[in-house]
Parts: sequence; C-alpha cells; structure tokens
Amino acid sequence: MALAPTSAPSSTPVDQAAGLRAMFAGRVRHIVPLIANPHVAFASVVLERITTALAAGGANTLLVDAADASPPAPELAYVDLAACVEQLDPRTAYLAARGLPRRHVDTRGSAAGLLTALGRVAPTADTVVLHGEVLDLARVFMHCELRPVLITSDHVDAVKHAYAAVKVLAQRCGMRTFDVLMVAPRGSRRARAIITSLASCAESFMGSLQQSWAQIDPAVDVTEPAGADLCQLLLAQRRLGQGPVPSLSSSTPMRAAAASAPSWFATLS
Repeated sequence: MALAPTSAPSSTPVDQAAGLRAMFAGRVRHIVPLIANPHVAFASVVLERITTALAAGGANTLLVDAADASPPAPELAYVDLAACVEQLDPRTAYLAARGLPRRHVDTRGSAAGLLTALGRVAPTADTVVLHGEVLDLARVFMHCELRPVLITSDHVDAVKHAYAAVKVLAQRCGMRTFDVLMVAPRGSRRARAIITSLASCAESFMGSLQQSWAQIDPAVDVTEPAGADLCQLLLAQRRLGQGPVPSLSSSTPMRAAAASAPSWFATLS
C-alpha cells in the first residue's frame, strides 16, 4: 500500500508559500505553472517544445507531468520520489506525477507540500515546469506570485476551457496575469483572433491581463529549434524567479461578479 503524506495538523498555521521558499532556498530558481487542457490533443508536443526551448536557453529543467491524461505517479513516488525521476537528456528530467498534487492536499486544502517534496528530488534542476489541471495547481500555488501558462488551440472547447481556467485562477489564487500557448498550424487564420478575444474577455470579465503568447505548430519537426516567441515567453517566465521569493497575497482575492459566457464563444465553431 502506498504511503500518503502526512497532513498538517489543523492547529498549525499554514504558510502557502513554504514550499516555494524551500525550492528557492536550493538550486531551483524558476517555477512555471502549466495549465493542462484536455481539449488540446497535442500535449506531448507542447511539453517537448517547452523543454527544448528551456534547454536551448541553458536551463536544467524538471518536468513534472501531473495532468489527468498524463502517466500516473509510480507507487514508489509516495515512498521515494527521487527514485522516480527519469533523466531524458543532460538538461531535462521527467517525473510522471498524475495524482501527486491531490495526495499532498492538507486539511486546509493546500497542496503546497508538493513543492517542498519536489525541491528535494531535483538537485541539478534550476527550473521546474509543473503541468497539471487548473484545480490541482490552484491548490499548489494558492495566492503565490507566479504567472501561469495556459494551453489552448483554435477549437471552441479548448478556448472555453482556457477561459474557465482564467476564472479559477483569478478567484481562487488571486492570479490575474497569465501567458498563453496556442497550439495551431502555422497557417491558422483563427489563432491570433482567438488570442485577442481571450485577452479582451479576461480583462473585461475577470480583470485579468494576458501578458504574452506563443504559437506551437503541432506538426513541428522535433529537430526544429523552438520558435522565437516561445523562447521569449519562457525567458520572461524565468525572469519572474529572479526577484524576491513568491509570497502570499496579503488580501483575499476579489471575486468577480458572475457573468454569462462571453459573446465571442458563439462565434467559434
């Protein structure tokens, strides 16, 4: 039987940023929350392009793959997490982690303990990319000052899911900036228009700002260098880790007024 992590006693104050402090106290300096999207069929291409771009920029990356469609965490992960890390190449390590965020949820609903655990298992990594469902990552990064990266495509269900993620992140975490990865062919006529509409609706309905975006062609040759827009997005993400350690927001995140689905949903087909 797998051993579950011990939850914090209900009488003990919980610092949601403790896991981040533990990671930043060691070698890890950059954390990229990557929001999974079940309506984007090429998640593996996205992950490959991200790690390729990070490696080209000199990063040593631990990719933690915790989405619902990702491989499950091995049973050994609940006893010896370090033994489950697979080195893919000299600059990239991989951890199959489906289920891990929920196994680290404490009595207050925080899964920040996962970050503390990850900080111990990647001695050579300076960057951690945590790919997971928005509700799981909201528990991991409660009120922390990071900018999540959303994945979407030029199909209606994928865009709806990305917009819903913006709402969850704003309401539960107080995260009101985000980046977007648009998975679409280079010749897509809808990609830029969708990105513009998503940014506009996020600002109007949630008060959230889309900081930058990059496009990933799902048919890209794996030997091709990562695009300049993706490299720039990730460079900006890594610069977020060069300031003070992310901390708790001092105020409760404002809940946006309930609103019907933006009208632009009806224009997608």
